[in-house]
Amino acid sequence: MSTGHGADSAPGRISTTKNSMFSSLRVRNYRLFATGQVVSNTGTWMQRIAQDWLVLSLTGSASAVGITIALQFLPMLLFGLYGGVLADRLPKRPLLIATQAAMGLTGVALAVLTLTGQVQVWHVYLIAFLLGLVTVVDTPARQTFVAEMVGPEQLPNAVSLNSANFQSARLVGPAVAGVLITAFGSGWAFLLNGLSYAAPVAGLLLMRSAELHPAAVQPRAKGQLREGLRYVAGRPDLVWPIVLIGFIGTFGFNFPIWLSAFADDVFHGDAGTYGLFNTLIAVGSLAGALLAARRGRSRLRLLVAAAALFGALEVVTAFVPGYWLFAALLVPIGMFGLTVNVVANSSVQLGTDPEMRGRVMALFMMVFTGGTPLGAPLVGWITDHFGARTGMAAGGAVALAAAVVVGLVLARVGDLRLSVSRHGVAFVPAPRRATLAA
Repeated sequence: MSTGHGADSAPGRISTTKNSMFSSLRVRNYRLFATGQVVSNTGTWMQRIAQDWLVLSLTGSASAVGITIALQFLPMLLFGLYGGVLADRLPKRPLLIATQAAMGLTGVALAVLTLTGQVQVWHVYLIAFLLGLVTVVDTPARQTFVAEMVGPEQLPNAVSLNSANFQSARLVGPAVAGVLITAFGSGWAFLLNGLSYAAPVAGLLLMRSAELHPAAVQPRAKGQLREGLRYVAGRPDLVWPIVLIGFIGTFGFNFPIWLSAFADDVFHGDAGTYGLFNTLIAVGSLAGALLAARRGRSRLRLLVAAAALFGALEVVTAFVPGYWLFAALLVPIGMFGLTVNVVANSSVQLGTDPEMRGRVMALFMMVFTGGTPLGAPLVGWITDHFGARTGMAAGGAVALAAAVVVGLVLARVGDLRLSVSRHGVAFVPAPRRATLAA
């Protein structure tokens, strides 16, 4: 069996051939996929902003926003690994057609409830949970389908462009949502999101099957979930990035809670202010994604450094006094946060054997997004009781501490030591100790 460490034998380093920033878009199937995704991702961001603002309007509570987020990601925490097993067992393209259509229906349902004036907060909670159930299968299938469209050499570039795609939509979605909510209410944002899923379904239907690189579908067998866990447990180069991304996702990515609280309580703004904050995060995230696409390789030391800077910036930003300085610092926060996500994702995917990729990526996403049901209510409670600044600083502090601890563990595993010189601070190979003569 392949060790799955990639082309470069150095621990924690994944090498690929040098690609241009947009090289994976030369693949027709991936172009169709990316086009459909940018449409549905724009709708997704519109719904996220509208949903958070609707819950805040109905309840006046940041904790309620946290509960909504938690319910949306709770199914991933409970069932995420089973979704990975299904992604390894079933053909990806028909599976994705079904999941994308189902996600569109949840948006239409929430639109009908809101536009008819019947919506209550428990409706939002229920639909968020149902959407989470669909994403249990959709997420690992979509993550692993990228490799089937572009092949291993273009995978890091395609993963980065997926993130750029998502963040490009994040630039447009919140701005459009802010206008729609202010002028007409949240219901139209939900409706447009539901309809936007027609684009990825059409893209999937138009793909050429002969040009895909399908991984072998794994036959149904007992113990496949345990097999995936044992596989990861024996690979430090997979375990520690997953641990780090878990802490970052659980405590450091609670932007709906913090930004809605800053917009409402600290700066006394409206839905447009909240949309602006999300847009600025997206500007930084898009820059981070494009830089990652150009980089073409993923290093674990970059992952740790980006995570540390991300956490530190959140702590600093939480306490800046002025509106515009706060807004400006959201850009580098978005850039380093996206860098963490892309580097961890591509490192884990490239380091995993194809027949295990669905289960490993399900574990990755379970830890990254599945921790939200644990972190979001806690962060929401801290934000409600101690203020938006304390809530954001607490999340950043946890992210920073996790980056430092994981960095030290990876240095120990790789037999590295910390070097401080006029060129900066870095981990370098530890000198070999001379063997004493008897």
